[in-house]
Amino acid sequence: MAEIRLTRVEQGQTKIKNVPIAVTPEGFWCCPSPVVFQKSLKAQNPLNKPKPSSPPPKTSVQKKPVSVPVCERRASAAPAPSRLVLSDDQQCATAPERPPPTTSVAAERTPRPKIESLPKKVAIEFGEPGTCDMKVVLLGKQGFCVKLSVHRDVLTEKSCFFSEKLSEQSGLSCLQIGDCEDVEIYVETVGLMYCKEMKQRLMKQSVSRILRILKVAEFLGFSSCIQSCLEYLEAVPWVGEEEEEKVVSTVLQLQAEGIGVNPVLKRVSSDISNVPKDTLSHIIELVLKSNEERGRREMKSIVLKLLRENNSLPSYARSTDICNDMIYRSCRSCLDSLLSLFKQAAEPDKPSEERDPLTKCIALEADNLSWLLEILIDKQAADEFALMWANQQELAVLHAKLPTVLRYHVSCLSGRLYVGIGRGELLPSKDTRQLLLQTWLQPLMNDYNWLQHGCRSFDRKLVEEGIGRTILTLPLEDQQSILLSWLGSFLKTGDSCPNLQRAFEVWWRRTFIRPYVENQGNVAVSADSSMLPKQQE
Repeated sequence: MAEIRLTRVEQGQTKIKNVPIAVTPEGFWCCPSPVVFQKSLKAQNPLNKPKPSSPPPKTSVQKKPVSVPVCERRASAAPAPSRLVLSDDQQCATAPERPPPTTSVAAERTPRPKIESLPKKVAIEFGEPGTCDMKVVLLGKQGFCVKLSVHRDVLTEKSCFFSEKLSEQSGLSCLQIGDCEDVEIYVETVGLMYCKEMKQRLMKQSVSRILRILKVAEFLGFSSCIQSCLEYLEAVPWVGEEEEEKVVSTVLQLQAEGIGVNPVLKRVSSDISNVPKDTLSHIIELVLKSNEERGRREMKSIVLKLLRENNSLPSYARSTDICNDMIYRSCRSCLDSLLSLFKQAAEPDKPSEERDPLTKCIALEADNLSWLLEILIDKQAADEFALMWANQQELAVLHAKLPTVLRYHVSCLSGRLYVGIGRGELLPSKDTRQLLLQTWLQPLMNDYNWLQHGCRSFDRKLVEEGIGRTILTLPLEDQQSILLSWLGSFLKTGDSCPNLQRAFEVWWRRTFIRPYVENQGNVAVSADSSMLPKQQE
């Protein structure tokens, strides 16, 4: 770390401030951040008291170029196209400088001005000292004025922007770029033109800073810097969705301008226009066949969440039909496996040691079907599943032959279908709803006591409400048949049977009260209509 001495004329003496600078092996000095600017200016405040022992100088001392380290600051907005002013060396040299203070000692005791109101100027020299042949002046919107001493041949070789401007006026010795929104990055980008190993230099930067450098390099036509920034972005991890979106949006802007950015974009997009349906099918199959409980549970949750995000996309952006067909193939496979397991468990004189593995396998397949049903409900495509389940009469017959501990997981699936119909999450036909109740309501009632006490995920009130609403969607005669059958079971078993009293009340009013009210209304309407001609007379 080198040092440079910053001199300033003060009343009574010249104060010296040592400011550290960063010098790279290539020999360029880096631009200070706004914080360092303010600290340096505060130290140079002309209203500081001088030492009384030092006599006031009779001649002014010219301000030397200041070089201070590059410090990370908060990422600013992308630099807009800056205002360019062409001038000669005399105009750059005669730019207004802050005049040396000539106030008296008494004046120094006046209130100190705010540091924000003081000029913020710095001069930076690139390459070997004393060899620069032109200047670039950057005027920032933050109030900074940075004078760069540079080499014409370096700028012409590295930058299309500088090459074009300098070729228009061969004798030009000074360029002034105004309204720079990111002066610090402009200075660093010019400094990178002097770097031989740009990759090592960029490795120390953050992704947000590289994006700022990339935008300035694109504005200056600094092609080698653009390429190095893209190589950096292709290799470095992007942390968080926000950072990824910033990288992709910046790179897409470059792509629109004809700059090759495919290696970076391959991280977020594939050359294949449509993701193969076999990929999703393979993921579903891996989850369904997993025997590790924690891994299955977590991956089912993650896949379900990601598929829900996919469902939020516009319909034209999703391959809905392909995904639904694949899921229904998995459903049929699970149903076939579940039926086979029920047949094995229903064999007479089955030893208990052989039934324990069957219990786990049945629970696994039932859980798989419940997960696939949730996926289909989220995709609003579960009507066919309700029909498939309603047609499982053979499975329902075997259900009655098995111990409750083996079969109750299947009743959870039936309960979920009733809840879905009651909520309007699936809209199967009348015949499907009727068949679903006819096939699976009695098995669910048989397992109800076990479900309440042995299944932690079972929500009694939710299931009872779903069953009742499903019944009430049927014609009134079917409602009566099902609810009278339920009433007989409820009067025998009580809490071991679903409580469908609300549905029973609705059916009662529809059957016994509504016809009377409608008849009374019809009588009133007919009476009014008979009185109408008389009133007209």
